Amino acid sequence: MARELDVRGLHCPLPILRTRRQLDHMDAGEELIVLVTDPASVIDFRHFCNTTAHELVEHSAQGGVFTYRIRRGAG
Repeated sequence: MARELDVRGLHCPLPILRTRRQLDHMDAGEELIVLVTDPASVIDFRHFCNTTAHELVEHSAQGGVFTYRIRRGAG
């Protein structure tokens, strides 16, 4: 079961910073679902996962809410 982080209403860089902090307290392989309303998050979350050991498993957008499923990487 994935954990959930709701950062709706926050703007860059807070969604990424809170996501990183949450992932730091998780075990490798665990998944985190992040709910975001900042449109810039699409670029931010892709870049974050491309530059860390974490995997962007799924991304969707509906009704102005962007949902990211991230798997915690090793390290």
